[in-house]
Amino acid sequence: MPKRNQTLGEFIIENQADFAYSSGELSRLINSIRLAAKVVNHEVNKAGLVDIIGAYGETNVQGEDQQKLDVMANETFIQTLTNREIVCGIASEENDDFITIPGSDGKHQNKYVVLIDPLDGSSNIDVNVSVGTIFSIYRRVTPIGTPATIEDFLQAGNNQVAAGYIIYGTSTMLVYTTGRGVNGFTLNPALGSWYLSHPDMKFPDTGKIYSINEGNYVHFPQGVKDYIKYCQEEKDDRPYTSRYIGSMVSDVHRNMIKGGIFIYPKSSTATNGKLRLLYECNPMAYLVEQAGGKATDGFRRILEIKPTELHQRTPIFCGSTKMVEKAEEFMAKYDE
Repeated sequence: MPKRNQTLGEFIIENQADFAYSSGELSRLINSIRLAAKVVNHEVNKAGLVDIIGAYGETNVQGEDQQKLDVMANETFIQTLTNREIVCGIASEENDDFITIPGSDGKHQNKYVVLIDPLDGSSNIDVNVSVGTIFSIYRRVTPIGTPATIEDFLQAGNNQVAAGYIIYGTSTMLVYTTGRGVNGFTLNPALGSWYLSHPDMKFPDTGKIYSINEGNYVHFPQGVKDYIKYCQEEKDDRPYTSRYIGSMVSDVHRNMIKGGIFIYPKSSTATNGKLRLLYECNPMAYLVEQAGGKATDGFRRILEIKPTELHQRTPIFCGSTKMVEKAEEFMAKYDE
């Protein structure tokens, strides 16, 4: 059982044996992510005091307006991971294509690739609502010594060796897994250290919170509409409580602690869903499953979807197992 108030550095050293194939690179990679997270946290906390909120004036590859903090966070994580020479490639939600990273000697000896959503829910920054970073780590499948290729990134989620998120809120937390449970670390800003505050995080089997953007109700599949009505029905332990922040990190984090389901379905305006499989859904699904929950697209396990493109989208239903299974029952009636 992990020990509370253990630092993240101590935890990584103590659990080094959990990192399959690693001779220290994965530990250094997690350490680099925690360093970049501290830099981003510092900037997020200055929002409103300096000119870092609002739109950047450009759109990303998703066609979404980039916020100034999107750009800053993206550059911070890429630069930190590149400078440490511990990954052979990085793919970001904010970039059109992946980046290959040789070592200082020009060789491509590193084992891992990282996929990242640098600032999930960034439009919330202007109104002082929690945002986050999501990251996913894979062991490369192409030969060591050669540049990373698209094949290294287009892996099914069940190949992840680590995944996690950082939530920038009333306190800043780093929550991650290496396939042996989920642990959460809270940043002590006075000391700059992360301390284990939420050991062995688990989803309750069921809950009373459903998180979905009900403003899009008219565009949802009938199975989703029926499930929402089920949640609102006054019967047994219902109605459930609707809680939707608009930041996947924040919504899933709350539901992991309290019990609940997060849904971002496909719709008539987004026929493949809106959230990205590689940057958001795969890492979150890995965390959810490691915390005892369930993550599907309404019909099939998220982690078994074989991606075909870097910015692929998918619907997602994730959270407390019994709640996800009930939602799947409604989806199965229509096979939409």
